[in-house]
Amino acid sequence: MNKETTLRAAVGELKSGMTIGIGGWGPRRKPMALVREILRSDLKDLTVVAYGGPDVGMLCAAGKVKRLVYGFVSLDFIPIEPFFRKAREAGGIEARELDEGLLVLGLEAAGQRLPFLPTRVGIGSDVLRFNPDFKMVQSPYGDGETLLAMPAVKLDVALIHTTRADRLGNTQTDGPDPYFDALFARAAERCIVTTEELVDRMDRAHPDKVKTNLFERSLVSAVIETPLGAHPTAAHDLYGWDEAHLREYAELARLDDGWDRYFAKYVVGDEAAYVDRARGREHISGLPLPAM
Repeated sequence: MNKETTLRAAVGELKSGMTIGIGGWGPRRKPMALVREILRSDLKDLTVVAYGGPDVGMLCAAGKVKRLVYGFVSLDFIPIEPFFRKAREAGGIEARELDEGLLVLGLEAAGQRLPFLPTRVGIGSDVLRFNPDFKMVQSPYGDGETLLAMPAVKLDVALIHTTRADRLGNTQTDGPDPYFDALFARAAERCIVTTEELVDRMDRAHPDKVKTNLFERSLVSAVIETPLGAHPTAAHDLYGWDEAHLREYAELARLDDGWDRYFAKYVVGDEAAYVDRARGREHISGLPLPAM
C-alpha cells in the first residue's frame, strides 16, 4: 500500500512513445520536477496532452515530443509559450489544436471508458477544419440533432502536482481552482503524483480532505515528495509563479542555443541543485501568489 517512490524511479517506469497527460493550467501547478526528470532521461517520441505552460515548451525544446494535444500553451503574461512557439512554427511536432472545452470532453470520455461524447462544442468553428478525422453523429431520439462526437483522449500516464499527499495515494490540492487534474487522473492507466508535503496518513488532522481530494487514491500509482516541485509555476496556496525566471526562459528562446543554455544552467543535476540555481528555497517560497 505504500506508493512512495522517487522521481528517477517513477520516470524510469515510463517508455518512449507513451501518451502522457500533464495536469495544471498554463503556469499554474505543473508537476515540473517530473518534467525536469523526463528532460534528463532518454525518453522520446511522446504524445503530450495538456493545458500547456512551460512543461510543454521545455519538452518540445528538448525534442521529447512527437505529438501534442492541447487547448492552449501559454505563460499567461507571455501569451504564447516561447519554446512551444518555436517548435510549432518549425513544424517539428504533430499538433492537435482543440477548443478548451473539447479537451475536457475528450478526457471525460476516456475517464468514463467511452469511445466519445456527443457535443455542440466546435460545430461551426475551425476546430473541425483542423481535425478532419472528427466524426459527426445523429441523435437517436426524436430531435435528430447532428452533434460532434468528441473522441476519448486516452492517457498511458498522468502527471499531477498536489499540495499534500499520504503514502496510500490520498491527496489534497489547495487553491481556488482545481483545473482539470481529476479528469487527467481518471483518463490515465496510471497516475504519478508529486506533492509539496508527504504525510503518513490523511486523518482528522486534515479536515478538508474530502473537499480538496480531487481524485480517488485507487487511481494513484506513485507518490513523490517534491517540495517546490511546481517551480517555476505557481503552487497555490504556497508560492506563485516565478515571473523573473520565466522571463529569463522566454528571452533564451530568442537565441539559437537558448535551450542548451537553459538546460545547462537549470536542468543538469538533480532537484536540490535546481532549487539552489533558481535562487533558493527562501526565494521560491516567498513568491507572491497570482491574483487569479
